[in-house]
Amino acid sequence: MKTIALSLLCLSALAGCSGSPAPPPGDPPQPQASSPFDTLKANEQRVRDVQKTVDKHAAEQRKRIDAATQ
Repeated sequence: MKTIALSLLCLSALAGCSGSPAPPPGDPPQPQASSPFDTLKANEQRVRDVQKTVDKHAAEQRKRIDAATQ
C-alpha cells in the first residue's frame, strides 16, 4: 500500500513539473525585431528633438529681447 501511494505521489509530482510541449522541429525561430541599440537610437532622437525645441525657444526669446531694446 505504501509503495502504491509513493509511486502515485512521484507520478503526480512529475506530471506537475512537466512543461509545455516543445515546438515542432520544422519551424524556424522567429527573427527578433529589435536590437540592443534600438533604445539608444530612440533616446538619441528624443534628445535631438528636445534640443531643437530649446533652440527654437531661445531664438524666439532673442527676437523678443531685440524688439524690446529698440
